[in-house]
Amino acid sequence: MSHTPSLAEYDIIFAGAGTSGGVAAGRLAAADPSLKILMVEAGPHVREDDAFVQPARCLSHLRADNPILKVHVSKPSEYLGGRSQVVTCAHVVGGGSSVNFTMYNRAVASDFDDWENTYGNPGWGSKDITETYQVAPGKEDVHGYTGPLGVSYGGKFTNIGQDFLDVAAKFDKSRSIIEDPNGVYTSNAYGMFLIKRMQKWIDGKTGKRSDVAHNYIYNHPSIEILTDSLVKRIIFEGKRAVGIEYVPNPVFQPNASQEAMVVRAKKLVVVSAGTFGSPGILERSGIGGKDVLEKAGVKQVVDLPGVGENYQDHSTIFAPYLATADSFTLDGIGRGDPEEVAKWHTQWLKDGQGMMAHNGLDAGIKLRPNEEELKELGPEFKQRWKEYFADKPDKPVLFMCPLSMFIGDPLSVPPRKYFCMGFFPGYPTSTGHVHIRSREDIQAALDFESAYCKSPEDMAVLRFGYKLSREFARRLPCYEGEYTPNHPVFSETSEALCRQNVKPVSIDTPRLTYTKEDDVALDVYLRKAVVTGWHFMGTCAMKPRGSGGVVDANLDVYGVEGLKVCDLSIPPSNVCANTYSTSLVIGEKGAVIIAKELRIDGI
Repeated sequence: MSHTPSLAEYDIIFAGAGTSGGVAAGRLAAADPSLKILMVEAGPHVREDDAFVQPARCLSHLRADNPILKVHVSKPSEYLGGRSQVVTCAHVVGGGSSVNFTMYNRAVASDFDDWENTYGNPGWGSKDITETYQVAPGKEDVHGYTGPLGVSYGGKFTNIGQDFLDVAAKFDKSRSIIEDPNGVYTSNAYGMFLIKRMQKWIDGKTGKRSDVAHNYIYNHPSIEILTDSLVKRIIFEGKRAVGIEYVPNPVFQPNASQEAMVVRAKKLVVVSAGTFGSPGILERSGIGGKDVLEKAGVKQVVDLPGVGENYQDHSTIFAPYLATADSFTLDGIGRGDPEEVAKWHTQWLKDGQGMMAHNGLDAGIKLRPNEEELKELGPEFKQRWKEYFADKPDKPVLFMCPLSMFIGDPLSVPPRKYFCMGFFPGYPTSTGHVHIRSREDIQAALDFESAYCKSPEDMAVLRFGYKLSREFARRLPCYEGEYTPNHPVFSETSEALCRQNVKPVSIDTPRLTYTKEDDVALDVYLRKAVVTGWHFMGTCAMKPRGSGGVVDANLDVYGVEGLKVCDLSIPPSNVCANTYSTSLVIGEKGAVIIAKELRIDGI
């Protein structure tokens, strides 16, 4: 583990060793092994560590005592019932790719086309996806079959996923069940076929997580990684970035001096510290809005008021239900039950199969409402539908899926088996912000507004999502009732009252009726229960400078030279997807852009 760079100067410095930055660095190192590349990462290595390599261990990363999590707490919000929103980021090599739920859920074509056409970013349309898709080609094949990352069905097909698809075929006859729910040009159908499973970022041969750390970064000796270190600011000579200033991360180096150190870059500095980290580095470097910088005691170098603005996420509900004892879930692995861990670990070592090679997700839908459902969404959503969705048939309004586990700290609930119904609005309308409060104290709490549940349109979709997903849940054969502490508190006389230890209802049972009083209770619950989808993006948006942009289509930061941003902070608008796939696209595109600029062949 390196805490000191071996050189005083490198060709390229990446401020962050996360997903997008790791892809770009790995591609550049492969194309030109003579390049000297330094990556500065806030956290530790993950090399061949089962806690990160085994997909099913993802739940362990949600434990409250996990030191790799950087916790950000928003300002108390009236839209969240006066509470603050807690958002966590993983500080490890590989970033989110090392800890995510390996959900293979791609953005639709119009998402990228919006980046290119609506926001004026040529070359960012729906073309650049690289993957190793280990599933048989479909009739209209839109996947890639080369590249270091494997996509497979994983090592198990859970009964919960099967139950969901069985119910979908009978309960919702207005929609079909398709072979590939990630075809990018289609949505509004359940995936997959009843005999198949939903795709995952899991290598089908080894059962390992398809992460960036092992597949892009670690296999290149020309990439040097400085771990457990925080980038404080960019060093400039005139308007050109020539290096970085960094300090030890006290979480992992508690006894190290906090004196700042400098390392230089001959050719380029790439900020790749993520939606929360990248705007902070720019602002501490004097790049940002005047008012923000003055409050933090930073002298302005470049006036870019868009830095830290445009924060977007998927405000998500993971509504938990009690699962039958014979269900296949990840709860035991997440809790660290010795018997469960040993059982599935042994099979994983043997053939890369079983629940250890699984992520708890076997089915789902990107849903576009029909006429009846549009009425249910109500007048609050009518204008949003007309302006944003009606003429883009690939854009879903809601993502919904069953998950074979309790989502959250697995030690916070009684030990048993659970499943969750997860859902989120595909394109929430509200945006927040992330800004620094201090020039010198990197650990100081951020000025953070999440904006979750702020708009009536978003609440309408969440309300609809809860009611629909609950109808699915109560029909699943694996259902034993709601986990009532984490559901709305309806009146004892309400038809919608949540109950534990009950049996599933039949497919043809009428849907629950919610009164106006029930809807009030539901809204209270949604504002209390909504959490991050860990899909945050947009705080260094790739837009025209005059429209609040921070970088241009070549990822160059406006107003300076030799400085780019390459991570999930650059999307100008949201995508209806788990954002790992989008991070990979940004990294691949970033590598192409940098290679062209530095005249490097082979990418």
